[in-house]
Amino acid sequence: MDFYEWKKIPNGKQPMRIKMKSDEIFGFAGLWDRWKSPDGTVIHSCTIITTEPNELMAGIHNRMPVILRKEDKETWLDRSIEDTYLLQDLLKPFPADEMAVYEVSTQVNSPKNEGPDLITKI
Repeated sequence: MDFYEWKKIPNGKQPMRIKMKSDEIFGFAGLWDRWKSPDGTVIHSCTIITTEPNELMAGIHNRMPVILRKEDKETWLDRSIEDTYLLQDLLKPFPADEMAVYEVSTQVNSPKNEGPDLITKI
């Protein structure tokens, strides 16, 4: 698994692929809710929580998604936990030394494009 962020450069924005050095999948901390709009429509919504950037991400963007460590996933997903201090402690930058980042083609800018070339390092 990976995610993309766009780094500002003099002539535009350069897409960057961010992943784990180990190539393992990872999970983001997020929130979801189901609520009724004023007209009575049930709305399902979600968001990814962000935090300050680690050293790897700081040169790309002023924030990064909260990436949960394997040992923290169950805690984050346990709806019975109401200890806000415990949960807030999970909302910190992931260790930069476990992550990798590199430039990829601007072809990732369009959802119409597919294929392994989109994750090839340029």
